[in-house]
Amino acid sequence: MKVLITGAQGMLGRDLCDALSQAHEVVAVDMDDFDITDAAATLDTVLAARPEIVIHGAAMTDVDGCERNPEGAFAVNARGSWNVAQASAEAGARIVHISTDFVFDGEKGKPYTEFDPPNPLGIYGASKLAGENAVRALVPHHYIVRSAWLFGARGKNFVGTILKAAQGRDEIDVVGDQIGSPTYTRDLAKAIAELILPGRLFPGTHHLVNSETCSWAELAAEALRAAGSPTRVKPISAADWPSPTRRPAYSALCSRWLEFQGLPALRDWREAVRSFVEEVL
Repeated sequence: MKVLITGAQGMLGRDLCDALSQAHEVVAVDMDDFDITDAAATLDTVLAARPEIVIHGAAMTDVDGCERNPEGAFAVNARGSWNVAQASAEAGARIVHISTDFVFDGEKGKPYTEFDPPNPLGIYGASKLAGENAVRALVPHHYIVRSAWLFGARGKNFVGTILKAAQGRDEIDVVGDQIGSPTYTRDLAKAIAELILPGRLFPGTHHLVNSETCSWAELAAEALRAAGSPTRVKPISAADWPSPTRRPAYSALCSRWLEFQGLPALRDWREAVRSFVEEVL
């Protein structure tokens, strides 16, 4: 198939290109190629590529930056997604829209399924939810892929930051009272490659994350353990970490659709962290 990937130079975008290029013709585009907030430029780019599938990964993902610049966040994550979805519909292409755990408020206390109602706490989550709704409205054959806590070898991420921050230090402070689903972008890219195969999964909303849950502090400790670092992790409260953003306390995800169709879940996050550390060190 011919697959157009937006945000192709991002951390997930690069792994998507790797995962898809051997079996499909990939058209990789990023912000240097066109501006997704420009409807005409977006339509021209998608129609020129004539894809069968559009994987829309371009987004404003700086959570604190979205809070400081809500107009910019909605321009990219909501209007930009509307433009990509509208162009996909014009081209007769299916669309995979990458979304986030931040569409939930974290009050449930256990992992969110695809059937739980969203209720974002901040601008990032609200703008991403608006993008989801645009895709649902414009492209009948769509996949909304929600993931969380992404880490990968070719982009800035929490796990990589922890490995650098720990160098030469006996102890580091890491938030211990926020729980989520760490996800290795290589694993997510492979799962999306499976998702788009004809008849593989029903169109609609899907949660794709590595299995099991943890806190940021537990994730940091596992990464340092995998790297052989002697640095200790001191769990602290989210209230003690300076940020303009109100974050969900428990935003872990699980997939009912994979379970319903008898498909395997993504591997345990600890194994994924070890693979990441082996890749980057």
